[in-house]
Amino acid sequence: MISDKPSSQSGHLYLVGVGPGDPELMTHKAVRVLREAKVWAVPTAKKGGRSSAQQIAEQMVPANGRTVLSLCFPMKKVFLGQETDDQLLIAWRQSADEIIHHLDRGEDVAFLTLGDATLYSTAFYLLAMIQELRPHTKVTVIPGITAMAACAASQSSPLALGDDVLAVVPAAFEDERLRSILTTFDAVVLMKVHRRIDALIDLLDELQLAGCAVLVERSGMEDERVYPDIRQARGLELHYFSTMVIRKKEVRVSNGTGQHGA
Repeated sequence: MISDKPSSQSGHLYLVGVGPGDPELMTHKAVRVLREAKVWAVPTAKKGGRSSAQQIAEQMVPANGRTVLSLCFPMKKVFLGQETDDQLLIAWRQSADEIIHHLDRGEDVAFLTLGDATLYSTAFYLLAMIQELRPHTKVTVIPGITAMAACAASQSSPLALGDDVLAVVPAAFEDERLRSILTTFDAVVLMKVHRRIDALIDLLDELQLAGCAVLVERSGMEDERVYPDIRQARGLELHYFSTMVIRKKEVRVSNGTGQHGA
């Protein structure tokens, strides 16, 4: 257990988004911070597992000579406003203790996260735990390119234009909220669709939106796979990093006379 008293000169904590998978999509600032930080904290889904965020980062910045903290976060749903699973709380506290140990020694720590740290990332649950124990921790968030941006870019398609309203939704919704969102918004990004792909295909078929959707698995990585016809994914065991973009409107440019512009 860590000491209750922080050191007089604590280290700086960086939450670093490393992008969706392609190491060339990491920002210059992310690369610089990772080069300068002597301690990396990397999330894994199970003990002894490999961190996808670390694999991406190491293609730009070798981890040699650095302390790498492998932090295990169970793959469980979090519902804000509801009681958090005890296993998650224990994992977050253990991870916070490990990071604080190094911060108290005056060492800067970079926590690596896929995509962007501010979008459905474990980084902020961990940060809340650290700030509860060390309220004056110096924190800098380094934004990263999101999976949804990479998915849209790979199809040379916009996420939203003009007066489009865009919704970003975790596909874990299993009630009428998802149906309402799909029928209300102009464009919808569904994150983490791997466990519900068959049900989603059925729902989009019912709403006549299947033809407006594209599914991207492991966006930006070497084994990226794109499903322009989402029905092709039925029955497949998709990777956790699977994102669906649904865009109802076609891109049309008018010159104001009802004719399409050149």
